[in-house]
Amino acid sequence: MDDEPLAEWAERRDARIGQLRAVPLVTGDGPRASHLNPDAPRAIQRWNGHLWEPYGFAANLAEARRLLFPRAETAATPEESPKLGRGTGRHRKPPTP
Repeated sequence: MDDEPLAEWAERRDARIGQLRAVPLVTGDGPRASHLNPDAPRAIQRWNGHLWEPYGFAANLAEARRLLFPRAETAATPEESPKLGRGTGRHRKPPTP
């Protein structure tokens, strides 16, 4: 058997400590996917290394995303796409004689 060493497993587990996730608060066995209930309130949970613990609350999906991904708020500058030059790639048209 090719088991992972315990030190590597612990390192992977500890790397996730502090990670946040948003869980929609819906009743029953309803859909829990974020895109199905964008206006439903969310519980923000934080991974402590062993279990997800309550961390905060968001009124809807947009607010939850602002809490989970604060760096995504900055306006992204559009970058120029690289221009493809002449080449012999597999899907390029062959040169016309």
